Amino acid sequence: MSERAKPNAVFRFFDRLGRLSVAGLEELGRYGTLLVESFYWLIFGHRIGQPVRIGAFFSEMMEIGVRAIGIVGIMAAAIGAMLAIQGIYSLKIFGAEGHVVFGVAFSMVREFAPLITGILVAGRSGSALSARIGTMKINQEIDALEVMGINPVRFLVVPSLLAALIMVPALTFMSMIVGLWAAGAYVNFALGMSLAAFLDQTISILSVNDLLHGLGKSAIFGLLIALIGVVNGFMVKGGAEGVGKATTRAVVQCISAIVVTDMLFALVATL
Repeated sequence: MSERAKPNAVFRFFDRLGRLSVAGLEELGRYGTLLVESFYWLIFGHRIGQPVRIGAFFSEMMEIGVRAIGIVGIMAAAIGAMLAIQGIYSLKIFGAEGHVVFGVAFSMVREFAPLITGILVAGRSGSALSARIGTMKINQEIDALEVMGINPVRFLVVPSLLAALIMVPALTFMSMIVGLWAAGAYVNFALGMSLAAFLDQTISILSVNDLLHGLGKSAIFGLLIALIGVVNGFMVKGGAEGVGKATTRAVVQCISAIVVTDMLFALVATL
């Protein structure tokens, strides 16, 4: 490589790095603006004659929450049984398999139930939200709403945001119950511990703070899923191909944000 080419390569690297940094900050600004605007319409919309649509809110609750009960329940049961299997296998080394309840209870309530629920909702509802809004933007339906004097954030975003904020913690709580029940069923099969004894130990081990830790994380996961799905939908360009790219990007960003947020919660909880 010539001496002249080296500075050019370095310049291109920092130019690209700067552009990516600016684009990232711009996208973070979109998230913040959308969140503030959503809370504005939620709190003050009825005072100016443009309340949030209750029908759309319940429709989003059905789509995000009720219709996801089946898959979330199946995965929660599988995760609960897997934790019991691995816990017993590991504790047998020390002859302490009877203490498997401790590991299963804390892991399911504090970590796995919120995490698996968030990832499933991200893949199911976050992608659907991004695709729906992206398709509306390409078909100029969002422009039509603005022409009619209807704010797109109030009409499209707030119901989804509020529904995710409520239904993801509700699904997480269901995941905790189903996962613990499945773990108890396997422990009963493997160790002969009755399901009643398993649940009694679980209740004595867990505290309200453990439950709030899991539900608090899940509420933040729901907020992230809705925001990321909506922002990627509004950023769609280039027809049907753009919708596909935005949907994929939304799922990747949702899952990444959920995992990173979960890590930060775990870090803060240990301090």
